Amino acid sequence: MILTKAQYDEIAQCLVSVPPTRQSLRKLKQRFPSQSQATLLSIFSQEYQKHIKRTHAKHHTSEAIESYYQRYLNGVVKNGAAPVLLELANEVDYAPSLMARLILERFLQEHEETPPSKSVINSMLRDPSQIPDGVLANQVYQCIVNDCCYGPLVDCIKHAIGHEHEILLRDLLLEKNLSFLDEDQLRAKGYDKTPDFILQVPVDLGQA
Repeated sequence: MILTKAQYDEIAQCLVSVPPTRQSLRKLKQRFPSQSQATLLSIFSQEYQKHIKRTHAKHHTSEAIESYYQRYLNGVVKNGAAPVLLELANEVDYAPSLMARLILERFLQEHEETPPSKSVINSMLRDPSQIPDGVLANQVYQCIVNDCCYGPLVDCIKHAIGHEHEILLRDLLLEKNLSFLDEDQLRAKGYDKTPDFILQVPVDLGQA
């Protein structure tokens, strides 16, 4: 189904006031049942990433981080099982996975002797069971699984989809008996940046 600009704009307008969670995506599907889940997720992701880029800096000031951290601490003292971090992210209109990273970094700065490396942070976000605080581990997990635009779970899904499409494209090229070089062959030839495939002989697609 072809998506018109008017339809895109209507969907994008609906995203202005909703958080980037899977619950919001389900509501969007109910609002626009004629559009596929993949189409809605793509628009959702594009529009929200634009928003995050515009507002990213204000969430990374030392004042903002300290405010978020204290609100997190106060929240879990009252009820450690409640989705405190997820609700905080939605309230301040910031991606849950990115909020989880901020709070995790702040927590580790307070409890570890040396500043945490990026690789350590990434590893803990991929596997929250590594976080040395059970309550925070659960809070981070809730943010990761509910974020449909950012985070390690989203990255994994995108990678899987990209790999699937690469296989489909390879099968199509083989079916059409087209000669091509794949990424491994291109790297062996010294290419720094490699597409999935390069045709060895130009193809005339003819008139559409």
